[in-house]
Amino acid sequence: MKPQSKLGRATTPDGKEMVLYERDGVYSIRVNGLELMSSRAHGSEEALARLVLARVDHPHPTVLVGGLGMGYTLRAVLDGLPRGARILVAEIFPAVVAWNRAELAGLAGSPLRDARVEVLTADVAEVIGGNPKGFDAVLLDVDNGPDAFTVARNERLYAPQGLSLIRRSLRPRGILGVWSADPDPPFERRLSRAGFRVHVETVPARQGAKGPKHTIFVAVAP
Repeated sequence: MKPQSKLGRATTPDGKEMVLYERDGVYSIRVNGLELMSSRAHGSEEALARLVLARVDHPHPTVLVGGLGMGYTLRAVLDGLPRGARILVAEIFPAVVAWNRAELAGLAGSPLRDARVEVLTADVAEVIGGNPKGFDAVLLDVDNGPDAFTVARNERLYAPQGLSLIRRSLRPRGILGVWSADPDPPFERRLSRAGFRVHVETVPARQGAKGPKHTIFVAVAP
């Protein structure tokens, strides 16, 4: 086995170390030594896009993707939308955007090159707050889901005030999709109290494979 290569490093707003690694063609991003994501497992990110887009009925939707990761969620969104769609990607870490334009670009077919995509190096909460009634769908693939550990302030997205802000950013019958590493019944209840109709799916971390499962929350606004 080849030794692991360190390809890039960044520091989170909380002062944690984020590192991009590669070994034998497999890429991973770790925060303070804990694996945040790997190119081995992206089936649940693709499921997030599929489950949300199946409920979007606008012919030329505007979609916000919160969290770029390794580009798999964005690729699945692009594959499921027509040419007239508009996709905004909010990624708080400039290094992650840079890695997706370089070392990680080929993993998901260089989705940042698609003309439908606009990348905002910004906190997704700020993008949501600045676009009332701006989106037909919002997909949050941020941190570890409602149980954030990379950036502590990400938790506010999943609190009642954050969910109210998301609801205001959605057009009538807009869709919120949330990726989570684990089930989260309290978060499901918060979604319902915020006025969403909620559907929860458990999906494989790796497409069509046994092993770890992740949770997808699909919430429909009034």
